[in-house]
Amino acid sequence: MESNIGQTDKIIRIVAGLVLLSLAFVGPKTAWGFIGLVPLATAFINFCPAYKLLGMNTLGK
Repeated sequence: MESNIGQTDKIIRIVAGLVLLSLAFVGPKTAWGFIGLVPLATAFINFCPAYKLLGMNTLGK
């Protein structure tokens, strides 16, 4: 797996993931909040499979 996520993209993914994950514990308390694990996981492994399929790269080589 070649990294395809840049620093700004990574920060946005972490923030969005934490916000979504918080929905599972506060607010509506639905299981849909656990979808926040997806952007968190992709941020920490620096690879997004959807970007790979679409030929995108925010790494900024």
